Amino acid sequence: MTSPNLANVKIIDADGHVRDRDADIRKFMEEPYCRRQGSLLPNDVWDASMYGKLGMDITDVPTRLRDMDKEQIDISVLFPTGGFGVTQLPEKDYAAAFCRGYNDWIASVCAESPRLKGVGLVPFQDVDAAVKETERAITKLGLIGITVGTFGMKEHIGQPMFWPIYEELQKLNAPLLIHNSRRGPAGEIRFDTFLFRHTIGRPFETLLDCAALMYGGVPEKFPNLRIAFLECGCGWVPYWMDRMDEEWEKRQSEAPLLKKKPSEYMTTGNWFYATEPEETTLPYALEKIGEDVVLFASDYPHWDGGFPYMTAMVKGRKDVTDKQKDKIMRNNAIRLYGWAQ
Repeated sequence: MTSPNLANVKIIDADGHVRDRDADIRKFMEEPYCRRQGSLLPNDVWDASMYGKLGMDITDVPTRLRDMDKEQIDISVLFPTGGFGVTQLPEKDYAAAFCRGYNDWIASVCAESPRLKGVGLVPFQDVDAAVKETERAITKLGLIGITVGTFGMKEHIGQPMFWPIYEELQKLNAPLLIHNSRRGPAGEIRFDTFLFRHTIGRPFETLLDCAALMYGGVPEKFPNLRIAFLECGCGWVPYWMDRMDEEWEKRQSEAPLLKKKPSEYMTTGNWFYATEPEETTLPYALEKIGEDVVLFASDYPHWDGGFPYMTAMVKGRKDVTDKQKDKIMRNNAIRLYGWAQ
């Protein structure tokens, strides 16, 4: 994993997205998996675009770079869109093949410009294969972290069965990036509109993941592993710290690896949280969780992003200092992704 030249970098988008189309990824998948009939991954039943009214279908690098220039973004970290559905696949070998194909494809996209940095997918269904793919994605392909959306997983991500993945990431100095979709929480069937599901799904699943990693003892077991929780804002973090502290105080025996309160682990500097540019609770969150762990994320080109005004919204805030803005829009992302200044 090579560090980018940061000399003139002012703004880093810690969470942008690609349109990972089947036709593109299929070209990078080996036989016989590339011959899978129909969609490569399970499809969502909702149409986020409101039948073409919302969002941008950006698939080429030159257009992305021009849009980054409009936002004055120097480096953008690229996450999947549909690829998060890989956790729903029951076939371990196919899940691993899809991840290899996706990682090869996103590496080819990032090869078109040094301003683009990709994160990889690994098959949590098969931990041995996931460890092997983590090593390949980081050291051979130059990807800068591993991301997971946990919807559909049979076990929570704090379980010891997943520790070899975290051990490998810690060894490689690469982060674990929690990025859920609108689908969660698993098993929920009461949503009757996209609005309802999109409001609930991602944050509830993310809070579940945060508690799973915490009570599973991951921050104690892997003290140097950096973890980020993305696309949920950061206003939930102070509440969740209080909630977990209160629960843990009375039932510490059920989280035996923890030696400190959950809030202490969440504010040590290794757990990061992406903010929404217009998030009203940002000043309070900065006070409670610290200025060094909050990230700027554009969500480009998704329909609920604010392109081309994302960076302007952060820069124009009067309730955040210039020093805090520099940390949010640059320095904290450098720390998360392990780049030397």
